[in-house]
Amino acid sequence: MRAGDGRGGHWENNSDDAESFGNDRRRAFSGPLGAPRQFLKNDSRKSARFNLPDDRLLTTTTNAASDVDDGYVEITLDIRDDSVAVHSVQTATEDPELALLAKRTLEKKSSSSLLRNTSAHIRQVSQELKRFASHSMRSSAARRFDRTKSAATHALKGLKFITTKTGGTAAGWPAIEKRFHDLTASTDGLLPSSLFGECIGMNKESKEFAGELFRALARRHNVSGDSINKQQLKDFWDQISDESFDSRLQTFFDMVDRDADGRIAEEEVAEIISLSASTNKLSTIQKQAKEYAALIMEELDPDNAGYIMIYNLETLLLQAPNQSVRISDSRILSQMLSQKLKPTQENNPLRRLYQKMKYFVMDNWQRVWVMMLWLGIVLGLFAYKFVQYRNKAVFHVMGYCVCVAKGGAETLKFNMALILLPVCRNTITWLRNKTRLGVAVPFDDNLNFHKVIAGAIAIGVGLHAISHLTCDFPRLLHATDEEYKPMKPFFGEERPPNYWWFVKGVEGWTGIIMVVLMAIAFTLATPWFRRNKLNLPKSLKKITGFNAFWYSHHLFVVVYTLLIVHGIKLYLTKKWYQKTTWMYLAVPVLLYACERLIRAFRSSIKPVKILKVAVYPGNVLGLHMSKPQGFRYKSGQYMFVNCAAVSPFEWHPFSITSAPGDDFLSVHIRTLGDWTRQLKTVFSEVCQPPSAGKSGLLRADFMQGGNNPSFPKILIDGPYGAPAQDYKKYDVVLLVGLGIGATPMISIVKDIIHNIKIKEKEEQDSTVEGALESGIANSSTPNNNNNKNKSNRGFRTRKAYYYWVTREQGSFEWFKGIMNEVAEMDEQAMIELHNYCTSVYEEGDARSALIAMLQSLHHAKNGVDVVSGTRVKSHFAKPNWRQVYKKIALHHPNTRVGVFYCGAPALTKELKQLALDFSHRTSTKFEFHKENF
Repeated sequence: MRAGDGRGGHWENNSDDAESFGNDRRRAFSGPLGAPRQFLKNDSRKSARFNLPDDRLLTTTTNAASDVDDGYVEITLDIRDDSVAVHSVQTATEDPELALLAKRTLEKKSSSSLLRNTSAHIRQVSQELKRFASHSMRSSAARRFDRTKSAATHALKGLKFITTKTGGTAAGWPAIEKRFHDLTASTDGLLPSSLFGECIGMNKESKEFAGELFRALARRHNVSGDSINKQQLKDFWDQISDESFDSRLQTFFDMVDRDADGRIAEEEVAEIISLSASTNKLSTIQKQAKEYAALIMEELDPDNAGYIMIYNLETLLLQAPNQSVRISDSRILSQMLSQKLKPTQENNPLRRLYQKMKYFVMDNWQRVWVMMLWLGIVLGLFAYKFVQYRNKAVFHVMGYCVCVAKGGAETLKFNMALILLPVCRNTITWLRNKTRLGVAVPFDDNLNFHKVIAGAIAIGVGLHAISHLTCDFPRLLHATDEEYKPMKPFFGEERPPNYWWFVKGVEGWTGIIMVVLMAIAFTLATPWFRRNKLNLPKSLKKITGFNAFWYSHHLFVVVYTLLIVHGIKLYLTKKWYQKTTWMYLAVPVLLYACERLIRAFRSSIKPVKILKVAVYPGNVLGLHMSKPQGFRYKSGQYMFVNCAAVSPFEWHPFSITSAPGDDFLSVHIRTLGDWTRQLKTVFSEVCQPPSAGKSGLLRADFMQGGNNPSFPKILIDGPYGAPAQDYKKYDVVLLVGLGIGATPMISIVKDIIHNIKIKEKEEQDSTVEGALESGIANSSTPNNNNNKNKSNRGFRTRKAYYYWVTREQGSFEWFKGIMNEVAEMDEQAMIELHNYCTSVYEEGDARSALIAMLQSLHHAKNGVDVVSGTRVKSHFAKPNWRQVYKKIALHHPNTRVGVFYCGAPALTKELKQLALDFSHRTSTKFEFHKENF
């Protein structure tokens, strides 16, 4: 070992194939200090360098000999591509679970010499580390921020002006040069500042930022004017692609120092904050730029000089590594898991196919058996009718066409009856809550099954109608007198004179009208029309959207009526008991009619009173209403809402955002279509700008005995079962909400806290009960406990990971109060809250660097995040979902994890596939559920 001249010791690390947990690769080490005291003498230098035979050991817990000091320290290591630097050492309390996890992992390593050698080195430097720890506990005011590997490397990550995707190195110059030639073809080789961002690969949203960067580089290179030539662009590019800390720091400083006097005044800080906020679409920060500039000046200019220098800015950047890092981020654990997840390529194609089929059946066995049963029934009915008509006299005239037509008709009758069952929501909710059928029946897929049946109906209609119209009827018209004789009991003594005879009959016109109405309903139910995805003329837009879908679907009343008439007036069947259409439809139609009557009756006898209305940024309407007596629901469920002021007939489903323990009901509704837009309008008319301290753009509250606004009347129907209500069955849950998809997850998060507190209270009460010796006390409490246990029965959740991803900063206003409440109540850290704002550039981009600095300062001082306005610190850009799953799999081996997702369909495939991958290749089993309305 040799002493160095920097602050952080490091060992050589040449391994670059391991996969780490994200960009921040600092590691925490906890272990007992114990080493021969003769190794290090009184050396005032704070750094040490030592080599290891294997570079993969980054985190470990080691036990010293029993005869040495048992003190513990936590060592934070900053990892570069080729070295590991000791960033800080401080006293720590050993976490037995983490120590055990590290110990288990190390025991699985094939080379035991690695552990022995590493332990020897750690024992050798233990006393030095102890002295390090003592030094680190001094006053933070006296601390100097180093410029050595660890801190500078971290700071560099926040000062990348060009990302890797745009060729952010010197090697990216050819692409820049090509774009330069394309953009300056008509300007005599001069690139205007307005096109500088596009030339270097920045997007259009960063145009202002690129302009400021251009002016900073121009000042540094003494370039006057608003255009540059190719050589000047090359000079600019060399500077912004320079990976050295000094170069990037100077460039960033120049951007802030607009007057180039080598000092940054508070006004300049406010301007760059405003620019950064505008680039990242953070309107709230942009409005408070002066306030945040004052905060930065207070931190970096304690002497009130009125300006800050470049070394002050450096201090702010180098302060970032002080954040604590958990042992779970260890690279060795990540590498182990990554190796387990490497797919093994099976050479035998039959075995490959077998593995795929095995995993498919394991993951979808509920759907498989339901679909197989359904297909078996459909094919059986088709075959039954096909064979039946194959042996009838009409076959000799119409041939196989009549067999196909009748087979298709039989499947059509069955599917027209079955398609109503998946939308009998009260029945499904009862079966889900009161029976154990949910173990074998995938109730979550009710709407998907409804769509599959609709596809089968379309096929049945096609087989039946096409066979009759293009084959059966023409054959009958062209049959000879001898061939027509067996047809007389069905079509009369005289042969039909023409094609029109079939069309004008009851059988003909009822069939044609049904086909037309079905085609309308099917077309308007497709995602392109239902969600207005087609670029149609404005005049045609009115006949698309959710309203068109909703009303066209109610044409089924006419369709079913015509279907019964069509089934009675059959050409080839005359006996009443052979006319089976009404037999198929009787029970499902009656059940569905009862469902609709229950909705009308229940909503009328359970009126609700509006307690609060709030209009939030992002076109979201929040409604708080009284809870009707007897209205019992579970977190994750939804209810239907009707507003007569918008439409007396339309009912729309919305997730309940309040928790079962709340004394009110709440929903948050985003404006996405005609009905929601009108609902927001009618409620906005009774709202006013909020008073100080209250959330929302507009707001109206019901005041007891006060002069209250006249709220539009609201009816509700529900609650109805949803996938998210089953979260209690899992020990660990991963809740993912995109945008307004956070609504069911918010209710679950609140309910978890509520259930945890109930369970804690029950345990306390049982402890007190056990200590009581009074017979009266013992005899009076069991009933109460039974009630409590019943209310909390089935709750298993011990850890929840909540990820909310949204594009707009204003979205955090929707659940600001709830997030703060959960952060305050969650004393045992049972819930990890992660807010992601995707409008902000990822951590490591210079465009968000100042926002990240400001966020750290403000959260450290005030405990409030500048992006979300809550106590929960926000992340930038999109989550790395693979790392999210990996983290959960590492922390919870041999555990069933429920993954609940609500949001845009785009993310469904990725989350579901990751759940399958990690379930197949780790001991953690992820079960994916998606909300469907």
